[in-house]
Amino acid sequence: VQLQASGGGLVQTGGSSRLSCAASGPTFGSSSMAWFRQAPGQEREFVAAISWGGGNTYYADSVKGRFTISRDNDKNMVFLQMNSLKPEDTAVYFCASGKVSVLLSTRARQSPRSYDYWGQGTLVTVSS
Repeated sequence: VQLQASGGGLVQTGGSSRLSCAASGPTFGSSSMAWFRQAPGQEREFVAAISWGGGNTYYADSVKGRFTISRDNDKNMVFLQMNSLKPEDTAVYFCASGKVSVLLSTRARQSPRSYDYWGQGTLVTVSS
């Protein structure tokens, strides 16, 4: 599986941005997908995840109510709609792919080690 993230850029506080992740490979439709982010000098942290069929979604407390993860299996795409952006959302955002079992526990789905494939990252900068 190869993943390509896009859509980052400079956004003002309170603004919105939509990230996309294009996936290639025959297993996309049966994979759990997630977004992580990494700010300078910080560890990579979980943002959101979605089940293979899109019926289950999970969010970090810091983004709940502001971010929405979705997927289009016909187009092999995953999206992250980000609203009400804050300066603390500034980070490089990564999409990741993993097995169905990744989402079975909070600890597993929030750990970068649980995911098998990663995109290259896209920078989101929120200006204050």
